[in-house]
Amino acid sequence: MDLTAHPHRRFNPLLGEWILVSPHRTKRPWQGKTDAPQPPSTITYDPSCYLCPGNRRAEGVINPAYDGTFVFVNDFSALYPEVPEESLNLANLLVAESEGGICKVLCYSPRHDLTMPRLAVPAIRRVVDIWAEQYAALGARNEIRFVQIFENRGAQMGCSNPHPHGQIWADERVPVLPSREGERQADYHRSTGSCLLCDYLALELSRKERVVLENDTFAALVPFWAVWPYEVLLLPKVHYGSIMEMDDKARNDCADALKRITTRYDNLFLMSFPYSMGIHQKPTDGEDHGEWHFHLHFYPPLLRSATVQKFMVGYEMLAMPQRDITAELAAEKLRGLSEAHYLGT
Repeated sequence: MDLTAHPHRRFNPLLGEWILVSPHRTKRPWQGKTDAPQPPSTITYDPSCYLCPGNRRAEGVINPAYDGTFVFVNDFSALYPEVPEESLNLANLLVAESEGGICKVLCYSPRHDLTMPRLAVPAIRRVVDIWAEQYAALGARNEIRFVQIFENRGAQMGCSNPHPHGQIWADERVPVLPSREGERQADYHRSTGSCLLCDYLALELSRKERVVLENDTFAALVPFWAVWPYEVLLLPKVHYGSIMEMDDKARNDCADALKRITTRYDNLFLMSFPYSMGIHQKPTDGEDHGEWHFHLHFYPPLLRSATVQKFMVGYEMLAMPQRDITAELAAEKLRGLSEAHYLGT
């Protein structure tokens, strides 16, 4: 089958969904919306930033003079612990139920200008360690069944502050997409006795078409079923159910892979590259979940340049996801980029 010239569908085994790929559409001219590239910050400290050390946040709390990472409960949390136990069900059509949880913010660095690709690997390793600490601490609470660690980078992704940071939301129930991924992985494990993502990664590593980079423990690739233009899936080569199973070497390799892939992103269009990144790992509900394989998703919106962004509209909102740039072409472009940051840092 020729995947380079004609429209075709690709199957996403993690979600059980199809995506329409239209490689011929890359030739069409673009006269739609463009977004000006976001320049990287050039200041190390911003007195008006509510995440910089020593500054006052919106609710009046003053940040400590931190010199590494800094974690705090979000002042405007989407979830909070004390929620009345209530529910609504009218004829199984109007259904609602209370949902509690905890939302935290993780500042990667005291420096206002150092996004992940510009941090040194040891500094990123500290972020990885905080992810593990928060996953363990929040997941140990009886009411928490899933810990979602993520980062929205850039204004295009809804990030309200350019200071390098991520978020950690802990839910009483497993959210929709991780739940679906868990079900698909469990189904695959029951039917084959094997791990879905272990088998998928082995296949990708044998073919090399969509692999962007790898080290001893991790591989980054553009998934065969990618929806976003330069989407990346970061997978450990070892079957880890959660970040807690990684040893010192694996955490260092995770930090190395994070720096290398985010540096490539910045080098792609010579800008502070926007994306949403998130970790999916096994729930914290006390069950074994041997089917779960730890992984990270990167969803970047930029399509053709620093000014052209992909939007989910029309057919994608009403029918199914669709993309023009094939996963193979995206991987080839990312693979060919330098791992030295274009700003020289």
